[in-house]
Amino acid sequence: MDLNTVKDISRPSSRPELDDVRPGDAWLAGGTWLFSEPQPNITRLVDLSGLNWGGPRLTSEGLDIPATTTIADLNAFAAAAPWPAAPLFGQCCAALLASFKIWNMATVGGNLCMALPAGAMISLTAALNALCLIWSPGGGERQMAAMDFVRGPLDTALAPGEVLRAILVPHAALARRTAMRKISLSRLGRSAALVVGTQAPLSQGLDLTITASTPRPVRLAFAEFPDAVTLRARLDAALPPPAYHDDIHGRPDWRRHVTAILAEEVRAELAGGGRP
Repeated sequence: MDLNTVKDISRPSSRPELDDVRPGDAWLAGGTWLFSEPQPNITRLVDLSGLNWGGPRLTSEGLDIPATTTIADLNAFAAAAPWPAAPLFGQCCAALLASFKIWNMATVGGNLCMALPAGAMISLTAALNALCLIWSPGGGERQMAAMDFVRGPLDTALAPGEVLRAILVPHAALARRTAMRKISLSRLGRSAALVVGTQAPLSQGLDLTITASTPRPVRLAFAEFPDAVTLRARLDAALPPPAYHDDIHGRPDWRRHVTAILAEEVRAELAGGGRP
């Protein structure tokens, strides 16, 4: 879609240029949402592609994912990886239900910064205990858990002028066993509930991360692997009916019902029962 209120495009090639923040600015990475509907309040686009942040790479700390990494590049990188958690990357990429054209443009950071409940990169990074590296104006930076980065629909922890620079998935998270389930109102619809379970090597516990059915990610951590009754009790206590998201993609009561079903399927798979 043409953005007819945009009067200028900035193409910074170095970090100091990012400090020139003006009213009406919008950061441009893949642009899949920016160009999908009218943006009457935007007068300038700040194109991040010229910063050349590169693609995903393994470091001594874990998997470093630049925020401008495309969904296609992340999926390809993880597909060839030997980590136990590698299949979850492909599952979450596929949960976006986007064409290859979108995969080649949409970015991991853009999906997080859009902060939609159904953002599958939010599901992935929150479930794998990722850290977000945030650049602040003036050369500062800070880190925060991906679980806390999204505060609600269209609401992130970014302060004015801040930029999401990268996402780091620690090695310990890459070594976890995973299971994922999602559901939509229609076969090709937006995720209405998405549940990821992870378990560390030699651990008797279970971490369950719930997204899409809730306004922001929710984590249930079990020190001992739960049975079905324990899981349901914790789920009901942590997420009473008003805690579920309500929009055109699913009513709260239905989301609550299907979240419980998906959570039990994830629990059963990681308990050794496999996919039902």
